[in-house]
Amino acid sequence: MKTVIITGGSSEIGEKIAEEFSKRKYNIILTYFQNLEKTMAIAEKLKQDYQINAYAIKCDLHIEDDIEKLVKTIKQYGYHIDVLINNAAVCYDSLYTDKTKDKFMDTMEVNVVGTFLISKIVAEEMWQQQNGVIINIASTNGMRQYYPMTIDYDASKAAVVSLTHNLALAYSPYIRVNAVSPGFIGTKKEIEGLDEEYLKSEMDKIFLRRLGTPEEVAKTVYYLASEDASYINNTVIEVDGGTR
Repeated sequence: MKTVIITGGSSEIGEKIAEEFSKRKYNIILTYFQNLEKTMAIAEKLKQDYQINAYAIKCDLHIEDDIEKLVKTIKQYGYHIDVLINNAAVCYDSLYTDKTKDKFMDTMEVNVVGTFLISKIVAEEMWQQQNGVIINIASTNGMRQYYPMTIDYDASKAAVVSLTHNLALAYSPYIRVNAVSPGFIGTKKEIEGLDEEYLKSEMDKIFLRRLGTPEEVAKTVYYLASEDASYINNTVIEVDGGTR
């Protein structure tokens, strides 16, 4: 039985990714930093619904010791790590003029430095196995869409795209590294507080004229982790319905 780590496991996208892997009987490791109860509830539901092993483990992605403890715990369970999904992220929407250095740096610490650290530590295990898959959750915000209200988040996701390409080269030929860049996904967090006029204007930019779903992102992530994608590497797949 294979094992997947999903950081940010309590988010809507993280939960749906976990479901996709649970359907294939993976051992599921969900990391969290603050949302203990929600993450544990998701893990329990996965165990009951799919008859698999699922765990909620606290891990501060800022801290190398925490990540090393995470890997040690997984090994104590008797598992080796086959797939790492870097899904954890923060986003502080605010007027550009209200942006602060502290919030900007916190965004970069979680979204970029955290992704780098856990990838580096987990890849050491994968390298010994001479096999593994890392998938980073980026965003079209970091590629060609520009929102000054999320300038820090957008910059962090551009950095995640760059990390993806560099890690794919660093860990060749044994570890495949790809990224999924969601566009406008209709999660509760994403659309909370947005009025209908704004949502319509954003959907008018999407060729399919609708928002994406967390399930659609999750299915793409699982595909990239599967043997069906065994020759896909160093690639960023946009899940955005076609956006201008």
